[in-house]
Amino acid sequence: MSSTELAREALPQRIKRKVKNALGPWGVFLEGFVRHPVMVGSIVPSSRFVIRKMLAPVDWDNCKLFVEYGPGVGTFCQPVLDRLPRDGMLLVIDTNPDFIEYLRRTITDSRFVAVLGSAADVEDIVKAHGHEKADYVLSGLPFSTLPDGVGPAIAAATHRVIRKGGAFLVYQFTPRARDFMARHFKRIDSGLEVINVPPCCMYWGWKDED
Repeated sequence: MSSTELAREALPQRIKRKVKNALGPWGVFLEGFVRHPVMVGSIVPSSRFVIRKMLAPVDWDNCKLFVEYGPGVGTFCQPVLDRLPRDGMLLVIDTNPDFIEYLRRTITDSRFVAVLGSAADVEDIVKAHGHEKADYVLSGLPFSTLPDGVGPAIAAATHRVIRKGGAFLVYQFTPRARDFMARHFKRIDSGLEVINVPPCCMYWGWKDED
């Protein structure tokens, strides 16, 4: 293949890279959605109204480890870090290497750790980073479209890894996520945020002290 042919072949990739760089995090998010639509819940990141309402019940003074599944381009990451104590840790887990690479490159906070892996392995990941339990786990994963058995496995592992008094925070675009949570969490608070595309269902599954 000649140098001219190589240049022609590389042109679409250069254009793609320039467009993605121009769009910033939106470009990374859009590419992630196109490549893995089953694993990314929405083509549009969550609104600030969803973020604020989702994080409101967290007892930040007693939060040492906050875990997030499917952080994407970090829509929740900075809001969590803004609230997290100085000695806390935000541990995010995603199966998309593009998202993990982007987060590691753009978030330099020493309390932040991004792991390429499955949420079903959260117990091992948490232990590997020096913790026995998580205080809170946040998830925007589309439970209803995950491969068979993955959703239930994640819900079960999440219940085991959360400390008593902690909670599983879930935001989705269908109410089916509650079914996965209800198998393990007896007390589930719910909410709805319409200022989002699409409107967002929110659930807080509490792991009771008793």
